[in-house]
Order: sequence, then structure tokens, then C-alpha cells
Amino acid sequence: MIFFIYQLSISIILIFSPIIVIYRIFKNKEDKFRVKEKFCFFSKKRNPGKLIWFHGSSVGEIMSIIPIIKKYETDKSINKILITSSTLSSSNIIEKMKFKKTIHQFYPVDHIFFSNKFLNFWKPSVAIFLESEIWPSMFRSIKERNIPLILLNARITHKTFYRWSKINFFSKSIFGLIDIAYPQNDETKIFLKKLNVNNIKKIGNLKYIGNEELKDNRIDKKLFSQFKKYKIFVAASTHDTEEIFAAKTHLLLKKNNKNLITIIIPRHINRVDQIINDISMLNLNIITRSSNKKNLSNVDIFIVDTFGESKKFYKIATSVFLGGSIICKGGQNPLEPARFGAKILHGPDVDNFKEVYRYLDLLKISSKVKNPLQCANSIIFKKNMKKVKKMKFLGKNILKNTLNELDKSLHNEI
Repeated sequence: MIFFIYQLSISIILIFSPIIVIYRIFKNKEDKFRVKEKFCFFSKKRNPGKLIWFHGSSVGEIMSIIPIIKKYETDKSINKILITSSTLSSSNIIEKMKFKKTIHQFYPVDHIFFSNKFLNFWKPSVAIFLESEIWPSMFRSIKERNIPLILLNARITHKTFYRWSKINFFSKSIFGLIDIAYPQNDETKIFLKKLNVNNIKKIGNLKYIGNEELKDNRIDKKLFSQFKKYKIFVAASTHDTEEIFAAKTHLLLKKNNKNLITIIIPRHINRVDQIINDISMLNLNIITRSSNKKNLSNVDIFIVDTFGESKKFYKIATSVFLGGSIICKGGQNPLEPARFGAKILHGPDVDNFKEVYRYLDLLKISSKVKNPLQCANSIIFKKNMKKVKKMKFLGKNILKNTLNELDKSLHNEI
């Protein structure tokens, strides 16, 4: 009954989908040439042979599997790798990778009609969903075709579990379709058991795995040269009001650090105009990455309004504030900047990465801050690479174990 109501709701939304799509294109949240992929009008061809399919919601999930994709790019038994995601930013990331046999398509609307059409066209040998991507229609269609269904790097928060628990019978019927789940933390492992996943194995969080994608030494050297004489504070994956938090931190730091530039990397770059408008009220000098201005003298705030460049700025950062933690969004992933030796600062709400932060606290490379004054007092301007070695060693083991597990599914051993 609930599944019928779910399908009916999706059908009603589809009636208004042209209006929704036009609005999202106007807001630069959709690719006007490729949005049709979400309705199963595919822009790529399905070549003969074994195809494995990975699906992640957005940039974070997709970035976590890049080392896995690189490995399978060299596997001759695999003819094609399909990556689907829901966001424009994630598609741009994949385009920059220039893989040989990996292609990207946008994930289809979760209606039974589109799920069947998608699977009939792509015919994957295995379906690997990332983190908290649970889609009832697609899961049912996958199991009807006896395609192995894997939930990789699974993440179920307490809030998410509570929502699924409200429709307990329906939830168990959907989660029970998963052949094997690999939780990224102990909390998720407990929730998966309660939600009727029978085969669960913890191998660690994929986001501990470092990767060297998007190498561009020419641009990196240019960036290092541009910022070399300045002290840098980075506020990354920021949400609404957190840019003001970073700007106020900058004002406090500037009292004792005249050659200071604060780099803001917003979670959603379509908010840049609003961010500039908000920060301008503090009488700070602001420029954007896309402006390509070479002279940074007298610049206070440098806003990164381009896709997929966070890593370049983490390389020059000594302290990074991770957003989504002041405004109760559960926090954003701190591992990438931590791998580059930056001290990690965060607000009180890091529910999305509790185990990760426990590990970073153990290494003594993260601090909780509640206001701009605490943030300013916690910032350092020197990297600490010694503690990063432990993190890299852990990441290598997780990658090795993950590949061993996925190889079993590819050879029908799960």
C-alpha cells in the first residue's frame, strides 16, 4: 500500500516536472542539455560486455569511489563503468576525470517506469549504491532482474533511521532487498540490522582513502605562487550564514595578521551573489576565483565560485573550517583537508561524521568552535604532516579490503 502511495506521489510530481525542471535550469542546478537523462533519454551508448554501475548522490560520494574506479578502469574483464548521480556539480567532476571506459549519466526519477527503462537499457552486472541512497522503485526493479545490489560505505544517521522507522514494514521490505551492505561506522551497522539488512560487513569509511585525481601541477604552482606571501584561512563547504561566520573570524584574525586572506568555498556555488551581498556589509574587499585577478593585495575574502577545486586550496591551507556544523546540517567531510596537514575546525553539529571526528580528535588535529572568536583563537598557520601518515595508512587498508569485497560480487561470490 505504501509503495503504491509512493508511486502515486511520484506520478503527481511528474505532472509538474516541466515547471520544476525549468526553475532548476534557471537556478543553474540542472544541465539544460542533459536533464533529459533523468527521464531516461540517455546521451551515452551501452556497449556490449560487462557493465558495473555505481550510484552516489553528489560530489562527496562520487569522490570517495574515484580510487576504486581507477582500479576497475584497468580491469580487462569489465567493459564499461557507469556512474550516476543527481547533481550538476558531480557530473562536472566526472567530466574532468577523462576516464576511458567510465561514463556518467544523471540518475533517473524513482518511478517504476523509469527504473525499468533504465535497467533494460544499461543491464548492469552489479548495482553499487553509495552511503544513504535508498530508492524503493529502483531497488525493486533491480531485484526482479536478480542483479546483485550492494550498499557501499553505507551511512544511516539517527535522524534518517527515525524517518524510516515511521514506515517500518515498508522500510524493512526495501532494505531487505540489499544483498550486502558495508557500513562506514558502527551506528550505521546497528541501524542496518534493525532495518532488515541481513548481510553486513564493516570495512571502514571510504573517505579515509586519499586519491590524486584532477592533477594539474601548472595550475597548482600558479596558485601556490599567488598565495605564497599570505597567511591563509579556509572556510569550506559553507552554508547560509556560515560565510558571515568566516568573515567575522577574518576580521578578528586581521587585527594581528595584516597579510591575511580568507578563502571561502561554498557548498553551493549558485549562492555566490548572495554571499557577496552578505559579506559586503562588513566592508571587506571580495574577489571571486572566476574573476582571474592576479593581484591579491588588499583582498580580504577570496570566494571559490568554480567546480571541483577544493583540493587545490586544501593543499595551501593550514587551518580549515568545515561548514554545515554551525547551522545544524550535520557537518561536512573533514578528511580531505586533514590529509593535506590542515588543522580542522568545526561547529557543534557533526552528527554526519561523529566517528571521523573521534579519530581526528585522537590525532589532535581538530577543534570544536562555537563563535568567530573561538575560531580565530584556534587557527594556526603551520601544517602538521606527521600525523597524516597514520590516516594514509588506514586509507590504504580500507581501499584494499573494499576492492577485495567488490571483486567477490563481480565474480558472483556474494
